[in-house]
Amino acid sequence: MTDCRARLVAVGRGGLFAAALVVSVGLGPDAAAQTKVIRWGDVVGGQHPSVLMIDRVGRAVKEKSAGRLEVQGFPGGQLGGSRDMIEAVANGVQQIVTEGAANFGQWVPSISIVEAPYIWRDPSHMVKALNGPIGEEMNKQLVDKRGMRILGTTYYGTRHLTTSRKEVKTAADMAGFKLRVPENYVFRAMAESWGARPTPMNFGELYLALSQNAVDGQENPLPTIQSGKFQEVQKYLVLTGHIMTPRLVVINEAFWKGLSAADQKVVKDALDEGIAWQNQEIIKAEQSLVDTFKSAGMTVIQPDTESFRKATLAVVPQKFEEKWGKGTWDRIQAVR
Repeated sequence: MTDCRARLVAVGRGGLFAAALVVSVGLGPDAAAQTKVIRWGDVVGGQHPSVLMIDRVGRAVKEKSAGRLEVQGFPGGQLGGSRDMIEAVANGVQQIVTEGAANFGQWVPSISIVEAPYIWRDPSHMVKALNGPIGEEMNKQLVDKRGMRILGTTYYGTRHLTTSRKEVKTAADMAGFKLRVPENYVFRAMAESWGARPTPMNFGELYLALSQNAVDGQENPLPTIQSGKFQEVQKYLVLTGHIMTPRLVVINEAFWKGLSAADQKVVKDALDEGIAWQNQEIIKAEQSLVDTFKSAGMTVIQPDTESFRKATLAVVPQKFEEKWGKGTWDRIQAVR
């Protein structure tokens, strides 16, 4: 696993990061006097590495461009929910968004397969597939169909279940369970395969919903559980490991093409470094957070993960084969 983790840090290398021109003060003949402002949004907030990555990239871009480029970060859903920000990037109102891959499935259905449950064997498998021909094909579809480009892929973590009051040890224990899921069809289908009642909800509303028992639980990677402070309002941590999540850094394509080659290199280098740092931070956090949550009073359960896996794989791959493209699941499984 150590070798896989080390290779994971390379996720997104070779991808590009870009920006959009919003306003230029003093539109004179001297292009150096112009400032290109990059509005970069994320639903995740707090001190999550995904948020801190925006700050790190922004500082590097500003320095290396001698102030020509300025990144403005908007974490914590300040610019709207997942769907809102993806639409804003497609329309050019917002320049960049970091989002889970499945959330782009409503625009390019094939992309949502990369966040399908139990599709990845390990982090190395994910890296190889997304940095190879399969990832390139998905990027081309997003550019052609929605005018957005995947600039890089970050490792968000492996997702686990938390519950407010119920001990969950097998998939059968999820019957009737009201589970908050992101606003996309793959997660809904997964929850239904366990017998749960999926409840799509904006991430920014989740803490309050958990504290008021509006939902029975949620699922997210360990660093996101911590940054959202969900351990304060959840009793059980159930280590299902059901999804290994890649998140995509996506930009408006027209805006990207409008940048000079020099500016593209500046932001490319900054993003490569930012992604490598972010992935390392996620990996380190995952190695220690189970003990952190135990110390905070959560009860940690090692469930029968095979019961979850079997229930999901009996339903989800077949259900979405047409959306994902016939044979795509098998192509991904064949990557070695």
